[in-house]
Parts: sequence; structure tokens; C-alpha cells
Amino acid sequence: MLASRVAARSARVAAPRISIAATRGYAEPAKGAQNTKPPVPVYGLDGTYANALYTASAKQGSLDSVSKALENLHQTFKRDTHLQKILTAPTLSVSDKKQIVAEIQKSTNVQDKQDTLKNFLSTLADNNRLSVLEGVCEKFGTLMSAARGEVEMTITSAAPLDQKVVRQLENAVSKSQYVGQGKKLKVVPKVNPDIRGGLVVEIGDRTIDLSVSAKMARMNKLLSETL
Repeated sequence: MLASRVAARSARVAAPRISIAATRGYAEPAKGAQNTKPPVPVYGLDGTYANALYTASAKQGSLDSVSKALENLHQTFKRDTHLQKILTAPTLSVSDKKQIVAEIQKSTNVQDKQDTLKNFLSTLADNNRLSVLEGVCEKFGTLMSAARGEVEMTITSAAPLDQKVVRQLENAVSKSQYVGQGKKLKVVPKVNPDIRGGLVVEIGDRTIDLSVSAKMARMNKLLSETL
């Protein structure tokens, strides 16, 4: 697992005899780069970094490769729950984390020709912000979906849904008014045991809460107002 390799790498680089020069700044913008402005707003500290990475990637013509790298890294975060704990460990100095950047970048399995991702990860390490990397992956995905004309629908369930159910929901919603003409629906399944059952469907600024927890909350409110 990546967390194990990162932990081993951090232990090795803690020795003062190792010195790797920091890579600062971004590569020169690619000629003819256009549409460098993020297509939709994303917020929070991770959103700020996601916006910066999108603009830098667009200027350098590396949006596709960076997007693929972050998609792969986001999946790694989901599979390897210890990775986030390591990146937020107070025992790792900023210098230590910078050394780990190479291991993280390697795990993406994407060729970073412009060094866009490498320099971005180094910037996070310099600012002691590697802890926001998982959030950056998610919000960069939101930016890329908007740039591709995709409409994102998040389906939250208490347990993983059968793919047949997901496809049925996708087919139903893709024909609705919430997906404009020429747009493509992107389904993002999520699991949250706290909803206890049912579904929570989010698309655009609309949320349809059909969860058991929501029904219980409404019932409790009704009882408290009645009694």
C-alpha cells in the first residue's frame, strides 16, 4: 500500500545526510493555451489549491494528464485509509513531506511531462498543506467535470449500491430537466452508514433526501410538535 511506502520513505529521508533540492514554481506556459479560468467555483482551502492547479495545468496544456493523475490518487486515498493519517502526522516536518512527494507522484502512474503535478505537490509540502491533497483531488474532479460539460449526480447510500440500480438511476435522471441538452451525466456513488438506509441524491443545487435518517428526523420533529 502507498501508505507503507510513504512511511518507509519518510523514515529514510529523516536522516540529515540526504538532501534533495526543492523544485519551485511552475513550468513555462504552453503556447496557445486558452480557457485557463476554472469553469465553476469551488470553495475552501482545498478548493483554492484546486483552482490554482487547474489554472496552472490549463496554461501548460497538461489538464488531461493532471486530471488522470489526481483521479488515480483519489482512488488511492479511498483504498488506503492510512495515507491521509501519514500526511497529517505532526511528527513529519515540511522537509520530510517534500521528500515523500516523489513517492506520491510515482503512485499516480501518469507521466508528468510539464512537471505540473510535481511542482504542485512541492508547493503543498512547502506550505505544510499536504493534508488538503485528498480534498484537492475531489474538487479538481469537480472542475474537470464542469469543463467537460458533465453534470455531476452524487448518490449516497448506507451500503454500496448494485451497479444495476446505479444504471437505472442514471438512465432516469439523464432524461430529466436537470441534465441540459448536450450535457453528460456523471454519477458519483458514495457510502455513508449514518443515513441508515435509503438514498440521498444530489444534482446541481438540488438535494433529494430519501434516507431513513431523514425520515426519522421528520418523524421525531412531528412527534415533538404534537406532544
